[in-house]
Amino acid sequence: MNPNQTSTKSSKQDMFEGVDFYGVDDLLSEEHLLIRTSIRDFVKKEISPFIEDWTQNAHFPYEIVKKFGDVGAFGPQIPSEYGGGGLDYIAYGLIMQEIERGDSGMRSTASVQGSLVMYPIYKFGSEAQKQKYLPKLASGEMLGCFGLTEPDHGSNPSGMTTNFKDMGDHYLLNGAKMWISNSPKADIAIVWAKNEEGRIHGLIVERGMEGFSTPETHNKWSLRASCTGELVFDNVKVPKENLLSGKSGLGAPMMCLDSARYGIAWGAVGAAMDCYDSARRYALERIQFDKPIGSFQLVQKKLAEMLSEITKAQLLNWKLGKMMNEGKATTAQISLAKRNNVAMALDIAREARQIHGGMGITGEYPMMRHMMNLESVVTYEGTHDIHLLILGHAITGIAAFK
Repeated sequence: MNPNQTSTKSSKQDMFEGVDFYGVDDLLSEEHLLIRTSIRDFVKKEISPFIEDWTQNAHFPYEIVKKFGDVGAFGPQIPSEYGGGGLDYIAYGLIMQEIERGDSGMRSTASVQGSLVMYPIYKFGSEAQKQKYLPKLASGEMLGCFGLTEPDHGSNPSGMTTNFKDMGDHYLLNGAKMWISNSPKADIAIVWAKNEEGRIHGLIVERGMEGFSTPETHNKWSLRASCTGELVFDNVKVPKENLLSGKSGLGAPMMCLDSARYGIAWGAVGAAMDCYDSARRYALERIQFDKPIGSFQLVQKKLAEMLSEITKAQLLNWKLGKMMNEGKATTAQISLAKRNNVAMALDIAREARQIHGGMGITGEYPMMRHMMNLESVVTYEGTHDIHLLILGHAITGIAAFK
């Protein structure tokens, strides 16, 4: 899409009303419900009418960044004194659920900003760093990205080769990161690199620093409305005050990923709900053999299984949210939810596509878009199999990988 081209608004109205077979809403506070309604309305107005056009044209709508800031989608779990929402983790989950119901790429934009950029600055940064960056990130005035994955080190981030040297009055950063959401448009990057002793630290790298570039990744079949790219560091001089000094070691970026994976567990349920809702409506409208296809046993089986899996995932997320609020959720517990819910959403997208028949492959309905997006979600921030092995370690006490 030409940057000057305006988005085409879809004529198909977003009729989504929610999925709650077990009355999970009864477990939510009035504030939770108000927040969810607010974000649902936002998605219906600002994302749903345009998302198919953005996806077909591989267009990232940069104007959505400021809109996300205005609606409170960036860092809702960050204290309000730094521009965040000061909300609990269930509220954060509901926001991610509603945004991903609109599109996984849109949720990626929001969750990277909140969990992978604002969270490490809040947890590991100095007061000066918090005051400098967090309010602008929360408002959408600034966009950030998170640099951990490298071309040769994905599931094994400890093998990273990106490094920095102490040059006295600054650090000298070299290396590259790959598959980085938001990078082509990001104002800052939270970059994880090894010092001369091989210890991993976080650095805040700002756009405009000499030797820092963010090439965009093209020809994606997935997350096409999200911008993805690389981070390249060629003798980048990083001021010493840009070091995240609160924590070092691989545990620091892993803490950020725990927060992001939690958001994904909720977000995937939103994508599943959208597919189920579309399939249910279509099954009642589509006539074959003189009656709605929803009257046939095999279609009812698909719908019943979808609803069952969504309901289980909702309860899983609610309990995990309670544990997150209490500071009790473990990495393995978060892995279970991320792994289960993304796989569930992928299965539902495929089954929903079948209910729609040939129409299901068109942009008239959301399943193929969700399906393609979820193929990235099932891989990023810990692949499906890596989360399996994290659980295996928790079960047996034996690590299957370093």
